[in-house]
Amino acid sequence: MAEQVVGNGKTATLLDKRIDAMFSGDRIWAGAVVVALWVTVLFVMFAVRGFMNDPAIEIVCWIGAGLLLLFNTASIIAMVRHYAQDKAHIYAVDIRHLDAGR
Repeated sequence: MAEQVVGNGKTATLLDKRIDAMFSGDRIWAGAVVVALWVTVLFVMFAVRGFMNDPAIEIVCWIGAGLLLLFNTASIIAMVRHYAQDKAHIYAVDIRHLDAGR
């Protein structure tokens, strides 16, 4: 693939580097969003614990928060894995649109 040439004369390796850079940035942001979600949910749960008079309600809230964190974390991990598998197509289209706007 290193010898292939794209439309404007640049080698495909330059495109691959740009794709990898965009994917790396998206992966970092996805991780940051997951961390922010966990911090926010845990903060809220500990902040409202004092207002829960019934232990059953507290258990239900912790289970709900756990499910929220589980499913959102799993979905973001699945998204990043999908992007990793299909990044050449996903990011090549973005790069072409970005370059067309210049």
